[in-house]
Amino acid sequence: MSNVVPTGAPKLGPLSTLIFASRWLQLPLYLGLILAQCVYVFLFMKELSHLILDANILTEMGIMLLVLGLIDVVMISNLLVMVIVGGYETFVSRLNLQGHPDQPEWLSHVNASVLKVKLAMAIIGISSIHLLKTFIEAGALGGVPLCSSQEGIEAVRLMAEIGSKDKGCTSVTAVGVMWQTIIHMAFIISAIGIAWTDKLMSQSTAASKKH
Repeated sequence: MSNVVPTGAPKLGPLSTLIFASRWLQLPLYLGLILAQCVYVFLFMKELSHLILDANILTEMGIMLLVLGLIDVVMISNLLVMVIVGGYETFVSRLNLQGHPDQPEWLSHVNASVLKVKLAMAIIGISSIHLLKTFIEAGALGGVPLCSSQEGIEAVRLMAEIGSKDKGCTSVTAVGVMWQTIIHMAFIISAIGIAWTDKLMSQSTAASKKH
C-alpha cells in the first residue's frame, strides 16, 4: 500500500492535520524499543558464552536454568518485535511489506485487537518460562538452604572457594511459588477475557454489516 494520498481523498484542516501528524511522536518510542532489542541481544550472547565456557563445571540443573534463561530472552525479544512492527504498522504508518518474502504472517491482518491478543499470549509464554524456572529451583527446597539464612551464606562462600558458578542456595520459597502460580493464572484468565471480548466484538461487527 502506497503512502501517497489518493487524489480523491478529502483535505484535512490545519487542526486535523496537526492531530493526525501527532502519531509520529511515537516514533522515538519504537526506536527506543529497537535499542532495547540490541541490549537483549547482548544479554543473550553473554548468557550463551557463560553456558559454553562453564559447561564443564555447571550442574544439570544449572545448565537447564541457563537454557531456560536464553529461551526467556528470545521470547521477550519476540514480544519486542511484535510491539515494534505491529505497533508501528497499526498506529504510525504503513510499512508497505505486501509481497515481501519475509513479511510476518500475522502482520497481514494485524489491528489493535489482534495485537492485544498476541501480546497477551506472548506474556503468558514468558510467564510460563519464569514459572518453569521457579519449579525447577523449587525441587531443591527440601535440601538447599535459603540464600538469606546463615547456612545459605556459608554455602555461597564454599561455592566461591571451589570456583563453582552455582550459588549453593535458593531464594525460592513455598509462598513465592504459590504467588507466582496465582499471578500466572491471572495472566491466563486475562488473556482469555481479552480473546473472548475480541470475539464478541468481531461477531457484533459482522452482524451489523449483514444488516
